[in-house]
Amino acid sequence: MGTLINMQPLFLLFLLLKPLQFVLITNGSLTDKEFEEHLDGTGPTRAPTKELFKAHVIIDSKRPLHDPTYCSDEMKIKNAHRRLYCVKEHFFLQASHEDIHMICHNTFVSCGEEVETCYTSKKKIEAVHCVLTSGIKMLDCEYTSSYEKGWVFITCRWQNDIREVIPESVVGMLTSTGKVPFPHYS
Repeated sequence: MGTLINMQPLFLLFLLLKPLQFVLITNGSLTDKEFEEHLDGTGPTRAPTKELFKAHVIIDSKRPLHDPTYCSDEMKIKNAHRRLYCVKEHFFLQASHEDIHMICHNTFVSCGEEVETCYTSKKKIEAVHCVLTSGIKMLDCEYTSSYEKGWVFITCRWQNDIREVIPESVVGMLTSTGKVPFPHYS
């Protein structure tokens, strides 16, 4: 007559092992949980990073900035939204990331009640200012596009993993006509 150890050694071995943990590897930048949170509008927003700022704000010089459909097209191409909702206002800047990054090292100024501290460029930068005209959720968003050239106001923040201050968002611009198209945050 055998004991349980002699009769079922493989079964006992499985009992002693830790349970397997499966990890889903995807090609996207979001985990399944993050993707689901973004779809239903819950959960925290992702912290801005150097790469996100480059992807959503910096533009190249191949396309004319005076194109009236610039914003509607680029907002979709660059996937610029807030939890899949249309962004009310947005700026695309035609400058290198290094030039924009250097603004974070300029003297800071007060930008108002909602954004207390921001930094301004020392030279004029070309940009496209986008203002939402219709739509609520992504793919239905339509924008007016206006070419701007002026001094850019941005916010900056510390990115811990690369240990440097990075541009976070464009707050507005001061153009030569005195127009200050600061976005109204809600």
